[in-house]
Amino acid sequence: MNPLALAATTFAISAVEFVEAATIVLAVGVTAGWRGALGGAAAATLALIALVAVGSPLLVDAAGLAHIELIAGPFAVLFGAWWLRKPILRYAGRVPMRDERAVYAREVARLRGEQVQGLAVSFQGVFTEGLEVVIVVVTVAAANPSMIAWSIGGALLAFAVVTLAAVALRAPFSRIPENALKSFVGVMLLSLGTFWSGEGAGVAWWWGDATLAALIALYALLLAACVTVLRLQSAPR
Repeated sequence: MNPLALAATTFAISAVEFVEAATIVLAVGVTAGWRGALGGAAAATLALIALVAVGSPLLVDAAGLAHIELIAGPFAVLFGAWWLRKPILRYAGRVPMRDERAVYAREVARLRGEQVQGLAVSFQGVFTEGLEVVIVVVTVAAANPSMIAWSIGGALLAFAVVTLAAVALRAPFSRIPENALKSFVGVMLLSLGTFWSGEGAGVAWWWGDATLAALIALYALLLAACVTVLRLQSAPR
């Protein structure tokens, strides 16, 4: 398995989740103070790191399990399909594109209208968004525990990039192509999940690891087809 594919997948999904978490932290900092906002974010980050630290040895032990791909593969397929749901609906015009500035404005208005503890709100927001990152990091690495470092590395790189950008801008990330990133993640998870499921079932892929590229192309075409069909269905007649 190409380790870059694993790292790219965890980087993309982590970037999306960390951007959403950064929006919450920024809103909390503006309305309830930066001490609580940053303290909650730091505490949630440590909790998530602890989860990964606990899960990593379990993955190494899982390497000896027979057909572990039959567990990780279908889970990745289901998770990928769930991630593609919103991008498909957005590209088809069924739901509006996510506007990080609008989300930030709504969060600020909500926090100003309530008596909130900045640390608690920041912790909850970062932990909730980050938990999905942990799940993906573990799932993506589960089929090949020897590549856990690549999976974690992609997430850490996304964390560093988003954190540095948030510190520099101190404003919502309005130009992040979230829908494109979610589409990429969904296609990659579907492709990886299909590949692993086949390996676990004893399928001998004709082109070896290169089959993954064909699966990515196939699911990308299916994504485009779904968007096209939904647009035609909603077009006026």
